[in-house]
Amino acid sequence: MRTTEAIRSILRKKGGQLYWLEPEATVYDAIALMSAKSAGALLVMKDGRLLGIISERDYARKVVLEGRSSRETRVEQIMTSPVKVVGPEETVDECMKKMTAARIRHLPVVEGERVVGIVSIGDLVKWTVTKQEETIEQLSSYIAGGYPG
Repeated sequence: MRTTEAIRSILRKKGGQLYWLEPEATVYDAIALMSAKSAGALLVMKDGRLLGIISERDYARKVVLEGRSSRETRVEQIMTSPVKVVGPEETVDECMKKMTAARIRHLPVVEGERVVGIVSIGDLVKWTVTKQEETIEQLSSYIAGGYPG
């Protein structure tokens, strides 16, 4: 099944909540915020400009495995930059391909210079499953003779 729905639709359902911090914040602050918000990644922004992204994977690989202190390491030292981004009109399929090719789990959605949201691989999978369930329900209704068309 091809999923050609625009990411804008997912953001509308998901809500426009953005979690971010400044590059000078400590990694400890980032992990605490991720935990409080049940987020796997945070945007790193300064003066409304997207500078990077920090994920649980960055923490594990660049702090824990390297023996750094999360209270002394700044986000800017371990964030991923430049950030792969998508526009709100890109499709679920396009985003899944980008995530797979780059081996990432989060994509900020940018319109012009402004970050309007972020989608995770979980958001895309959930959307795909919901669309498949809707299609199955419509086909079942059609087969049973109850299709309203």
